[in-house]
This record gives sequence, C-alpha cells and structure tokens, in this order.
Amino acid sequence: MNESLTLAKSIVDISYGDIPAPVVDVTKKALLDGLGVILAAGTLGEGCKTFVDLAIRGGGKKESTLIGFGKKVPSYMAAFANGSMSHALDFEDTHEGALVHPNAATIPAALAVAESVGGVSGKEFITALTLGSEVVCRLGLALTENPIEYGWYIPPILGAFGATAAASKLLGLGAEQILDAFSLCLCQATCSAEIIHSPQSMIRGIRDGFSAKAGVLAALLAKEGIRGFDRPFEGEAGLFSLYSRGHYDRLALTRELGRAFESAGIGFKPWPSCRGTHPYIEATLEIMNANAITPGDVDEIRVLVGEKSMTRRLCEPLERKRHPITAIGAKFSVPFTVATAFVHRDVVLEHFTPRALVNPDVLKVAEKITYEIDAQLGWKDSVQGSVKIKLKDGEVKSKKIECAYGHPQNPISQERLISKFMNCAAHSAKPFSKRTLKKVVGLILNLDEIEDITEVTKCL
Repeated sequence: MNESLTLAKSIVDISYGDIPAPVVDVTKKALLDGLGVILAAGTLGEGCKTFVDLAIRGGGKKESTLIGFGKKVPSYMAAFANGSMSHALDFEDTHEGALVHPNAATIPAALAVAESVGGVSGKEFITALTLGSEVVCRLGLALTENPIEYGWYIPPILGAFGATAAASKLLGLGAEQILDAFSLCLCQATCSAEIIHSPQSMIRGIRDGFSAKAGVLAALLAKEGIRGFDRPFEGEAGLFSLYSRGHYDRLALTRELGRAFESAGIGFKPWPSCRGTHPYIEATLEIMNANAITPGDVDEIRVLVGEKSMTRRLCEPLERKRHPITAIGAKFSVPFTVATAFVHRDVVLEHFTPRALVNPDVLKVAEKITYEIDAQLGWKDSVQGSVKIKLKDGEVKSKKIECAYGHPQNPISQERLISKFMNCAAHSAKPFSKRTLKKVVGLILNLDEIEDITEVTKCL
C-alpha cells in the first residue's frame, strides 16, 4: 500500500461537502485564532520584523498580503514572513495527541496561495485549510517514537507538509502532482533539535516561516511539472525513515481517511506559552484562586513530569529554565510560566517582554520551583500535570489537571476566542479600528458564505 499516494488522492477527492460541520467550525476558529496571533507577533515576535522587511525589500509581484503590514509581496515570500509570525508567540492552535501545531505553517501558506490564485471562495478555502491541518495531524499521530531522540524537532517539519497540502488543493493539483509536491517539500523541510539547547536562539519562534515557504514553493514547482518521488512518506529514505528511523504506525495515516477528521481534535490556547506548560499554569491558578498564598509563604513548588515527555524538557536544565533570556525560552519553561501565574494570577502576552523576563518577583518564585518524574506520563502526554506547593508551615496545596483548558474535552468558548483575537490584534503594527476587527471576526465565522477569501485579507 502506498500511503503517500492514498493521502494525495484524498486531498484531490475531498470537497467541502465531505467535511462535517463541527470540523468546519474548528477550521474557522483556527483561522481566526491564527490571524490574531500573527497580528500580535508583528510587534511582539522576536525576529519577525526582519522576515517582513526582507520580504518587502525583495520586491517582486504583489500577490499576497503581509498580515498586519498592509503590503503585498510574491506568494512564497508572504508565506515566509507570515509564517515567521504564526508561532513566534507560541499562542496558536495545537493538537495534543499528535504534538503538532496543525495550522502554524498551513494558514500562512493557504492565505498566500489563495490570494495569488484569486477568486477562492470561503468554502474552497475551508476545504484546503482543513486538509492541510489533517495531513499534519495524521503525520504526527503516526509517529510512535519522538524524533527529538534522533536530533530532529518535528512540529515545523510536519507543518511544512500541511502547508504543501493546502497549497496543492488551492492550485488544483492532481494526485501525482501532489506526490511531487510532497517530495519537493521533503527536500526542504527540516529543523534541528539543537534549538532546544541554544537559549539565545530565535529560531524556535520563527521556524514556521521556513515551513510555510517550503509548502508554497513545493506546490508551485509541482504545478510546473517538476517530478518527485513515489513514496515521500513511507519510502526507504522517506519522511519516516529519515526522521524517526521507520518507527511509525501506517494505519494512523490512512484509517477512515475522508470520514474521520483528526483535525477535529485541535485545541486552542488560553495562555501564550508552550502547550506543555498549560496544565501547570492551570493548576497553579486554581490553587492561587482558592487560597491566600504569598511568595513569602512558600517553601517549594514541585511539578510532576513524564520521564521522556516534552514537559520534562520544559524543566531542564533547571537553572536555565528558571532564568530564560528570550521570550520563546520563557514560553518553553515550566518554572518561569508557573512563577508568572503565581505572581500575576494570569499569564498574558505582556509577561514575556524583555522587562518581564527580569521581573525580580517572578524570578524569586521560579527559584523555588523544581520537578519530579511521574512514571505514568508518556512522551505524548502534554495536557496532564500536577503542582504541589509546600508552605513554610509544612502544609501542602496540590492540584492535578487531567485535561488542560483549551483541549476539545475542556474547550474554550467562542466568546473567549473572539476576545483573544481582539486582544492580539491590538498589538498589530498596522492599527485597526474595532469596527474593522469586528468585521474580520464576522467574515471568518461566516467564511463558508463569502465568495472570495480576499474579503478577509483586504481588511488586514
């Protein structure tokens, strides 16, 4: 069985009418959420302005919008710049089981290609975005070992294939051409896990710019007839052989394809930090809301993490995690985010500014935070977590979160997502009136009724 070809055929065959209403709803929310995060990253994302400036200076055909900057550039450069902003704040959607950000590269790529093609309806755009997200989710769910063990950081790698799938659908490619596009993507998609060992690096934040650009270029080249491989995913030197040494579940790629949509399992973030920090933030907030505790009352704060889980990596090396030096480093730190939640009774965008990173009150609490191993947590467990606060009088306040807020089983309301979008958009480089932002919200939540996706992008 050629899983690569099966996936490619599904992208050709699935139309808007095949997508269940709840999945359409998730896709609309993902677009609204993703655009808000991109707008905020235009001013708050470390390194993002450099990508935008490079795209503008490069010139070329004015095809696609730089979100929040009011300028147009060639489609692949718009995907590049917008993609650099999509994950920079670590505030975009996520899939807990797959450990991926399904739309970080997919949204920038899909928007860029849709504008360049022209006349793409809301229904066509929803279809392409859903399929791109679906590819990312299924690739992530298929992994049975974490490629980080072999030196690879997988979310932006898999994200590039979602960008490719969405771009290919919008360009009207056939199944064989989509195979070519996946092959061309494979030749570009990479990300070293060294990003987790280099605290001064900005790459962890802007990484999806490369993924979005790779997806658009791959689809454009395939459309022009550049031939690729027969089995870009399962081949002898395909994606899974290269990045996970062949450790993957074949059925996860194709099981009930076109009938069951894994992208229905997307979750949305209430706090702007790595998803793995969220159960600990939530537990801390619940303890603080129920008790009158001050930093002076605390002897130690202990969090429980899995031995091979992502959450353990959010605690190690402990001293570095207690004193992050970049915003993205702070967002990937359980000690810093828990300390922030403890001190401020919330975690918001403003808590990751350069000034906030050296807040003495937060750092003092972070010094009291340590961790222990919970053998029951697996490497894909990112929505469970426990916090124990030991007070100086010996009393212990503890809380365990089974399913973090924002997960489909513990969902965020549409009203909160709209509020999140409005708050993010307030940080945009290009100022917007509330009237314009409310119009964007209305267009996206009724996206299946609009005739041309540019009704949205021309507002941005």
